[in-house]
This record gives sequence, structure tokens and C-alpha cells, in this order.
Amino acid sequence: MGKLLCDSSTVAETFQTSSPALPWRDPKSAPPPPPQLNAVEAVDLVDQAVTTVSFTAWDDVLGLEDQQRRHLQKLHAKGVLWKPPREEEEDDDDDGGSSPPRSVVFRLSHGGEVSADGNCLFTASQRAMSSSAAAREIDARELRRRTVKRFLEDFGSASAEETQVINGAIRHMYAPDLRNGWGIHVVQEVKLLAKKEDRVALDSAIDELLHLGMQRETAAESIYKERCLPVDNGPSWAKYMSISGSPDDEYDIITLQYTEEGLLSVDENRQGHAAAFGDDIAIECLATEFKREIYVVQAHGSDAMVDEENCVFFLPHRPRSQICDVPFFLFMKGTGWCGAGADHYEPLVAHPCSFVSSEKVAMIL
Repeated sequence: MGKLLCDSSTVAETFQTSSPALPWRDPKSAPPPPPQLNAVEAVDLVDQAVTTVSFTAWDDVLGLEDQQRRHLQKLHAKGVLWKPPREEEEDDDDDGGSSPPRSVVFRLSHGGEVSADGNCLFTASQRAMSSSAAAREIDARELRRRTVKRFLEDFGSASAEETQVINGAIRHMYAPDLRNGWGIHVVQEVKLLAKKEDRVALDSAIDELLHLGMQRETAAESIYKERCLPVDNGPSWAKYMSISGSPDDEYDIITLQYTEEGLLSVDENRQGHAAAFGDDIAIECLATEFKREIYVVQAHGSDAMVDEENCVFFLPHRPRSQICDVPFFLFMKGTGWCGAGADHYEPLVAHPCSFVSSEKVAMIL
């Protein structure tokens, strides 16, 4: 679900950067310098024979502060200019296949609420991609499955050095060293995976410790840490990210929460409804699977201590391969960063438009 942040200045700095660059990223997909364009050609990039996608005006979106709402309305009115990496245009005639995407201006609208059940990354992505013929028939569970499959394929071909770095990034997110990190985090979480078929045996082991006089949470922490699978490397990340909160899942997610003083709580997830929240690794794998960029649009409130002109950030997640389609956009409300989390994704509907000069757009991506 991500780290809970408390320092507002740290938050403002942290969320202006893109997702962590994993070592398997294709150097060719690195972003070029911001383009200096005088005009944008008329480009038809969207399948015109698609089902109409419903959207919500920013005036009607709940949970936004005034400065967030005004900035998002400005983005919708003026649009954002997206231009694919230069390499794509230079290789336009290499194989005689379909032409790569070209520059386009998007007006962004809110795509509606999605359930906060842990599957929001995949539910929101499915809705954000629903204007694409290739994505219309794919549901959120299939998106999760394909994301994990893509990760395992790429992880399996990584070098030893790359594997070590990726495993380190996973440990940092899900099995952190609790001796560190308290200058930034109020609460740190450790994720463990319990096989559904082992839950009765785990409960029995916890009960034995209770009979010896140990407190419930301490006993649960001890047994789960001893017998459950930590999420600390690529294979365990794949098992974790496969969990959708369904009875068909192989594992249940156990979450241990800590403060600097020690154990805060144990979420035993006894009903098995907890799903793995999509993280930056999952977003990059999703981008790679569909060969298109994904932009997470974060709109920060007054608690982030940023002015109105800088309250919206576009965080790019680029595929580790050639970009073959236009990007799609996800929205994250940034109200209440201080100790409140906010890792909930919602879809954005991108309306393409043409014949707009770069001077008139609200932002160049």
C-alpha cells in the first residue's frame, strides 16, 4: 500500500520524481529532453470505432480542495501535450509496419470512482484503457495476471546484478530494515504471505503461545514471521502481486505495522479479502505489457505545502520496450499525505484533440 509519509517538505520533493528506475529498463526508452515545439500536427491516434467512455466533470469530483480542482480544470481546458521519444520517430520506416504514435494533445477528465478494494490500479487502468480496442475485453483480474507474467519474464532474463538491485527495491517496500527510515515514515509495514491451506495450523500455533501467557499480537507476530513467506525478492513479489482478495488466491496477505517504538498492529486478514496494491514495479510492467506510457497524475492539497501552480504532478512510467501506442492516465488524490496514505488510483479519460500550438497547452509531458 506504500509508505505513510509525515514530513510535508519530503512529500513535495518525493512526488516530483518519477518512479524508481529499475536496472532492466531499456536505455532507448529513457525520456528525451522536453520538446520545444511550435505546433502540433493533427493526429488521429484513437480508434474511432470504440464504445463511448463516460467521464465526470472536475466540478463533480468529490474529495478535492479548491486549488486542486482549479488546476485540474485548467488542464482540461488547455490540454496536455504528449510527444513520444524521438527514437520512435527516427525508426518510423524501419520495418514497414504500422506507424508509431505521434504528438497529440489530451484533455483529461475524471473517469469515475473505483472500488477501494486493493485492485484499484488494475480496475482504474482497465477503465482508462477502455477506449482501446485491445483493452476493452480485458478485466482487472486479467490485467493483474498479465502484469505478474510480464514481471516474471523480464525478471527471469535479468542479469545477476540487475536481480540483486530489483530484490533490494522489493525488500525496501515490503520487508524494510526497521532500524532505519524513521526520519521519513511514521509507520512502516512488513508484508508476509500465508498459504490459505495453512491458516488452521497457524492459528493453532498462535493459540499455543497464548496459553503460555503471550499477548495475542506478539504471538501472532512471532508465528507469522517464523512460518510465512516474506515479500523480499522477485519470486515472492510475483506471488504477492497475484493476490486479488479472491477465494481462489493461493496466499493471504498478513501485514505487520510498526512504529519506531515497536509493533503497532497485526492485520491477520482472516477473511482473505485483502488484495495486493499495485506499486511502481507493477505499473512499469503494465506499461511494458501494453507498450505504452502510463502517467500517474497526483493532485496535492494544502497539506503538501505546495502552491497552486505546482500542486499537480505527472509521474511517467515508461515501458521497457518500444512505445507503440498513446499513453493512458491514472489519477491519485493527494489530500492528506501526512500519515494518511493515499495510494488509491482512479481512471482519467484522455480526450485527444488537434491543431493546438504548444504555447497554448497547460503542460508539455
